[in-house]
Amino acid sequence: MSFLYPQLLWLLIPLVFLLWQYKNHMMILVHILVLMLVLLALARPVEKLALQEAQVEAKDIIIALDVSYSMHAEDLSPTRYDFAKATILALLEKNPSDNIRLVAFTSNPLLLSPPTTDHALIAVALQSLNLDYILTKGTSLKKLFKKLTAMQLKRSNLLLITDGGEEKDLPALQGYLEEANINLTVLALGSTTGTSVKKEDGSLLKDKEGNLVISRINPLLKQLASAMHGNYFVASASPEATASDLYTALSKSHSETQLIQKMQSQYLERYQFPLALAILLFLLLHTRGIKILFVLATFFGLQAEASFLDTYHLHQGYSAYVQKDFNTAKRHFKQVDQRSLEQQLALANTYYRLGAFKKAIQTYKSIRSSQVKIKQQIYYNIANAYAMLKTYDKAKIYYTKTLQLGKDPDAENNLKKIALLSNKDDASLGIAHPKSQNADSSKSESQEKSEEEKEKNQEDQPSSGSGGGGENASSTDKQEEREKGKLLLDETAEEQPLGSKAYDLINKGYIRETTPW
Repeated sequence: MSFLYPQLLWLLIPLVFLLWQYKNHMMILVHILVLMLVLLALARPVEKLALQEAQVEAKDIIIALDVSYSMHAEDLSPTRYDFAKATILALLEKNPSDNIRLVAFTSNPLLLSPPTTDHALIAVALQSLNLDYILTKGTSLKKLFKKLTAMQLKRSNLLLITDGGEEKDLPALQGYLEEANINLTVLALGSTTGTSVKKEDGSLLKDKEGNLVISRINPLLKQLASAMHGNYFVASASPEATASDLYTALSKSHSETQLIQKMQSQYLERYQFPLALAILLFLLLHTRGIKILFVLATFFGLQAEASFLDTYHLHQGYSAYVQKDFNTAKRHFKQVDQRSLEQQLALANTYYRLGAFKKAIQTYKSIRSSQVKIKQQIYYNIANAYAMLKTYDKAKIYYTKTLQLGKDPDAENNLKKIALLSNKDDASLGIAHPKSQNADSSKSESQEKSEEEKEKNQEDQPSSGSGGGGENASSTDKQEEREKGKLLLDETAEEQPLGSKAYDLINKGYIRETTPW
């Protein structure tokens, strides 16, 4: 297994850090996994097969580059040779499919690259050519054309890049080209007026007689192109513009494309697998098929940790709780496999909101914690639930436990309201709601009243007269307690102090605990 674009795999490194950071947040975790799978697909995983012979439809093009000393002339920037090399590289980029061979020539031709459609190899061969190591002098088009004739080529295109040298025998050159069955395109480099050629030491090149050498475009080149019904070009403003002109001319060449035998590497694409899995995970995450996600994970041997699913249900439960959809919240909280303090408190608070006060009390009492603040919160919530069940004597006990563990204005206020009562309607008491870890779970008293009216038929709704402490009292005692309650709840009446027993419970401690749970 390999990748066609392995550089994309570097992007997986930051995603791995994010994966570790959010390993307990299922929703974020799956989104990161989806992104990682998409990156794997973009990197194009492939399975490499053996080299196979394939037929490629392409034209045969021969690029013949003059590398004689006159190509050092600077009438083209920076030199004729450098301009020619840049033009060839630009042409290779524009023409990625044709079968091209590269020939360098001076007084003798030299094959630099055999015919190939892999133009990167031609570019490497061209870049590796160093004119300093070429010792032969002069330009011989005749020897070049004789070499092409000996190759016995099919109908091919010859791109001749040269200044022409001192060639004069036009009929002979034309005969060789016709025998070689070649379409000719000429790129003449230089100028008609000519220029001197500098040597390595900075002096100007001279002939054997000591005369200054002036290199100019040989007029024979234009005549040869015309005789062969070919194309003739001189250098444009830039190598890229020149390459564009040459590419247009070669594309319109009358030579037909041929089926060329080529050994090519065959690949079996494997990007479909990570891409399909990424799409599946994304759809499951944003549809109602979230449960199928874990079934598939188990099927493929991925042991999905229970904490991921628990995190999902807690997240969904809290969302439903905030939206006051308590039945949905209860269903999600109950599906959490690994019970925790957070889950138990949330479930108990949900039971309370649904009016299932007995189940709320049972759940609160099942919670174990050594933290004083948590115990105080649990005691307070249990007291509220007992108060809603009108079991005021037990409510007093748990309000007192709450105050033993620390100051709590809500618990103190609720204790004042029920201290002298044994059987009062919970709505008129205005008992505060349980303290929850979710700050958004609080409601107004009017909202709570309407919910309690809707939830009269909910499970564990206490029947009337189920309160504790007042069932065996005489009618006279009950009448006295009602009168005391009226005084307590009358806003214009003078505030009544707590009884001595209530203060004894608070100050001396009703339950003496040596160690917490």
